[in-house]
Amino acid sequence: IDLSKLDGPDHDQVVEAIVKAAETLGFFQVINHGMPLDFLESLKNAAHRFFALPADAKSVYLKGVSPSPSVKYGTSFAPEQEKALEWKDFVSMVYTNDGDAQQHWPKECKEEAFDYLKSSIEMVRRLLTDLIGNLGVTLDDSRLESLIGMKMVNMNFYPICPNPELTVGLYVKLEESKLDGRKEEWIEIPPIPGALVINVGDSLQILSNGRYKSAEHRVRTTSKQSRVSVPFFAIPRPTTKIGPLRHLAELDGGAIYREVEFQEYMSNFFGHAHDGKKSLDFVKISAN
Repeated sequence: IDLSKLDGPDHDQVVEAIVKAAETLGFFQVINHGMPLDFLESLKNAAHRFFALPADAKSVYLKGVSPSPSVKYGTSFAPEQEKALEWKDFVSMVYTNDGDAQQHWPKECKEEAFDYLKSSIEMVRRLLTDLIGNLGVTLDDSRLESLIGMKMVNMNFYPICPNPELTVGLYVKLEESKLDGRKEEWIEIPPIPGALVINVGDSLQILSNGRYKSAEHRVRTTSKQSRVSVPFFAIPRPTTKIGPLRHLAELDGGAIYREVEFQEYMSNFFGHAHDGKKSLDFVKISAN
């Protein structure tokens, strides 16, 4: 999807394409997003630079010993809960303010990660405004900021894997649909040079009363070369309440999900072994 066309006569068609992707797969790729290819390459290089550090240099950021709660290095979302750990390392950098980022984010990657965050947030605001607008709601600045007020850059490192057939690769699960007879299947996402991959996420699925889909996805490793990914997360503030937009629940004959504080949702998410999209069951309203 060409984001530059949002500012021209093709605006409505571009929004329609974004909405269709959000309603079906929950994943889409955008081009002409304003981030030059050489900047994206420098971002990936910064990630490789951090993960090339000796183990003791990276371990200072481990949970429990990191100099800042906003920076965490590890191997899995909830290693104490998982039955099998992912084949990756990651460093997570939560943004609180400019000064904290400059002081505590790892020096090997903080400048690139910080610039990436600043570049990404405007794109996120634009996409979210159009997606919510399609649902018949206009967000004021304070509500918009509450929904994307917590911002985070993660850097993921997937080392060379001696048995890549035991791991998985960037695929998205297309869910079964009884309406059109579609069967559940995994779809590989082919890389497009310079494109960014957008993932709708659970919060937007809840807000839209299930109209937009968050996507279960998995990542490929190889036996020949390591690779990195650098996702940017814009999620609700911990105390923000999320639930289906009221008029959508009325139109749909009832809410599919209950309203919950986002920190409660995340506590449940990280408190259990990761299992597809079962985390949404925590807020799903029983049919009976």
